[in-house]
Amino acid sequence: MKKHFAKQIFAAALAIGFVCGLSACREREEEQLSLKPVIYLYPEEETDVSVTLAYDGTLTCTYPNYKTGWHVSAKPDGTLTDEDGQTYNYLYWEGTDSAEYDLSHGFCVAGSDTAAFLENALRDLGLTRKEANEFIVYWLPQMQKNPYNLIAFQSDCYTQVAQLDISPAPDTLLRVFMAWKPLEEKVDIPAQTLTAPARDGFTAVEWGGSRIN
Repeated sequence: MKKHFAKQIFAAALAIGFVCGLSACREREEEQLSLKPVIYLYPEEETDVSVTLAYDGTLTCTYPNYKTGWHVSAKPDGTLTDEDGQTYNYLYWEGTDSAEYDLSHGFCVAGSDTAAFLENALRDLGLTRKEANEFIVYWLPQMQKNPYNLIAFQSDCYTQVAQLDISPAPDTLLRVFMAWKPLEEKVDIPAQTLTAPARDGFTAVEWGGSRIN
């Protein structure tokens, strides 16, 4: 039975490394990449779904081609089919923006411990094993050889820059976006609390990330 509004999960916000915690997002003078945000759609029955992205930045790559939005037929197992009959596992986009991410709370993780950390964190944030696996194999090569990584899962600082409109509206919306920064030495940082709602009804999931230099 459809709910009247979507539940949303965003990881707790964090401020830029070594700078005082921020109460609100500010613009950065230097552009950065939002890398591989991907969107999964899991309706309860095969459904025609439209997805539009209001992005305060410049899209650099989309697949399938975004044009004025994505229009697909989605199956409960997540298979997406476009108007030409081509199938996809997810919708992909990438772009540059000037968002400032919050790294005031998060986790300082040894590079060698990154895989195990992400497995646990992504489970707590509500990703399935398949979704978490795809997240980890994308990010791990960039992180595992660093002495340490400062990792912060974002909320408003990300969702205000990249606003999703999904029609019909999902019952459950999970958006997991990781801002991270390689470090030479370990730092102390207050830990985030990572939670997720139950995945009820039509569920949409997005994950992505950005390396902070």
